[in-house]
Parts: sequence; C-alpha cells; structure tokens
Amino acid sequence: MSEEFFYGGQAVIEGVMMRGRRSIAIAVRRPDRTVVVNRQPIGTLTAKYPALRLAFVRGVVAFFETLVVGVRALMFSADQAAGEGEDEKLKPWELTLTLLLSLAVFVALFIVLPNLVAVILQRWLASPVAVNLAEGVFRLLVFLGYIIVVSRLRDIQRVFQYHGAEHKVIHSFEAGEDLVVENARRHSTLHPRCGTAFLLIVMIIMVLMFSLLGRTSLVLRIATRLALLPLVTGVSYEVVRLAGRRNPPKIVELAIAPGLWLQRLTTREPDDAQLEVAIAALKDVLEVDGV
Repeated sequence: MSEEFFYGGQAVIEGVMMRGRRSIAIAVRRPDRTVVVNRQPIGTLTAKYPALRLAFVRGVVAFFETLVVGVRALMFSADQAAGEGEDEKLKPWELTLTLLLSLAVFVALFIVLPNLVAVILQRWLASPVAVNLAEGVFRLLVFLGYIIVVSRLRDIQRVFQYHGAEHKVIHSFEAGEDLVVENARRHSTLHPRCGTAFLLIVMIIMVLMFSLLGRTSLVLRIATRLALLPLVTGVSYEVVRLAGRRNPPKIVELAIAPGLWLQRLTTREPDDAQLEVAIAALKDVLEVDGV
C-alpha cells in the first residue's frame, strides 16, 4: 500500500502553487485576468532513496525540498504577475542566492539574536534552564512580531488572501466535494497542515528541547542549536502530519491549536477569482496523479 499523501501548497504572487505526488502546478492570475498554469515534474529525494521516507527523516528532506520549490514558484509568479513572458526562467545562481539569503536571515533572527540575549541574561540568571527558557520565549516573540509586522503590509495581505484560497480548496477536496468555487467558499481559511502552523511548532519544540541544554558560550550555543535543527524539523513535521489526519490524537490537536490561531494573521478571506486560481492549480496536479 502506498504511503498516505497530503495535497497542499502555498500562496504566491497573484496565485497559488499546489504540490501533488508527481508534479507541482503554479496557477497565476495575469494582468489581463487570464490564468496561466505552469506544471513542473517533481524529482524528490525520497523517491530515489527509500530510507529518507522514515519518520523524523522525511521532515528534514521535505523542508528543504519545499524551500527550493517555493522559491521557484514565487519567482515564476512574480514574472507572470508583472506581465512578462512565460518563458522567463529563474537562473540557478539567482535561486541559490535567494535560498542562502533566506537561510541567513532565519539563522540571524532566530538563532544568533536569541542566543545573544541568553548570553547577556546568564550574568543575572543562575539557572541554565531559566536562561534557555528565556532564549526560547524571546525567539517566539521575535517570530510573532515578524508575522504581525508582515501581516500589515498591503501587498502581503493580497498574498494572504491566496493563502486562504489554498486552504479552502484543500478543505473542499479533502471533504470529497466537486472542485468548484461554490463548494470551496464554504470552508475555513484555517488548516492544521499549514506552513505557518509548522513554523510555530518548530519554535515551540525549540523552546522545549533547548531548555534541557546547559550553560555554554555564545559560539557553542549557536553551534548546538544549528546542529539540533534537523531533529527539531523532523519532530515538528511529524506533529503537523498527525494534525492533518481526519481524527488526530487529542494531544496533537492541542499542540497545533496555536498554529491555527496564528493563521488568522497569515490568511484572509479570498474572493471568487482567487478561489478559481487555487482550484486550477489543484486540478492540474490531480490530473497528473490520475485522481
């Protein structure tokens, strides 16, 4: 029996990217109001190396693959939304630079900065657990502050509408309904299997896991946090997978609840035209998968 597969995607500029078993589809509303759908095959590492499908390992692989695919989708959507030619392609060095910059910002904001604060607090707090918990709480505050600031940007709010459209269409599909605007419109913009929920779970697990570490220097603090990131990512992925099932364990529902609350900031109610775009993307990957 094949492994259970969860369809999903992300919002892009004036569109939605959906990911299936064999392909991704990026649907974008162009300035002339037409919808262009770009289909790309998926060559996952888990398909080539079965060992990477193991629990806690697959989450790390999925995270990096999602990061690469997401950046490509954003670049394509930016070209189409601006009305440029459909043959415009992202250059390899541009993709590499964008990914490196994204990772650098993540490490600076959520690894280096919280540990700088923790090293300062070590002068007044005797307990290593208290210092590490303070580090984790500060990291959470930075993350929430970042989300709040970004959610107020006018251009980003439109992306968040497409984020809501993606969730509504996935809900409709998982309910076994026909993929039409009328059905999708009735559903919630919140979904437990969401990137926002995943990132918040990552932050929470960081707090719990890092609180068990001892008192160390700044360099060693940063090194141990970076070394443990794959484990944190793998555990977080499994929690989100469990939450996305039809009847998840109660403890998982409680763990994912803050992620659903946070989605009230990262999703907006979409209009019918945005739902049409999300439906076009999902229909394309379902067609390739023979669903």
